[in-house]
Amino acid sequence: MWIIAALVVIVSIILTRGMKLVPGKLQNVAELAVEKIVEFYAGVMGEKKAREYFPMLATFFIFIIVCNYCGLVPGAGEWFTVPTSVLSVTAALSIIAFFMIQVTGIRKRGIKGHLLSFFKPVWALFPIMIIEQVIRPVSMALRLYGNIYGEELAADTLFGLFPIGLPIVMHILSLLFCFIQAMVFTMLLAVFINEATEEEE
Repeated sequence: MWIIAALVVIVSIILTRGMKLVPGKLQNVAELAVEKIVEFYAGVMGEKKAREYFPMLATFFIFIIVCNYCGLVPGAGEWFTVPTSVLSVTAALSIIAFFMIQVTGIRKRGIKGHLLSFFKPVWALFPIMIIEQVIRPVSMALRLYGNIYGEELAADTLFGLFPIGLPIVMHILSLLFCFIQAMVFTMLLAVFINEATEEEE
């Protein structure tokens, strides 16, 4: 996991240092990808918030998708473990996401306003609102872990039964599946940030 994090940081620095006012082909592709992802988050939280919180959401997305795609590298599961197929890793990501949601809410509403939001629409719902806040990171951690671990387990089983032909199909499906899981995690994060930063009426 730490190797992946270091590689993501190094590659990001290298790619952003060569940016030009008149972009080349690689920069054009990168900028198009960024715009499409911003548009996706804008559908969840509005364009203004999507651009404001894009660095946070993109960091989670890039890290998770790279971790997920590690499962497609030869030797995965034998020489090394796919980080997102380990519950402690997905739990750590979810805990970080949880605190970032609370911080964004406090920055937007202030401590008092953020705390008061747990008493709305009626004060009697306060215990349920607190439980919901605790369940969210647990749900996010288990969802990502369960899906990636299950996919790895299913792929290993099927490769053992059908070593010829099926592995190619599974790898193609895994490319889409790993991408979807990264999008789902960050989409939920975007939803929760949007909720925590909603303007008080």
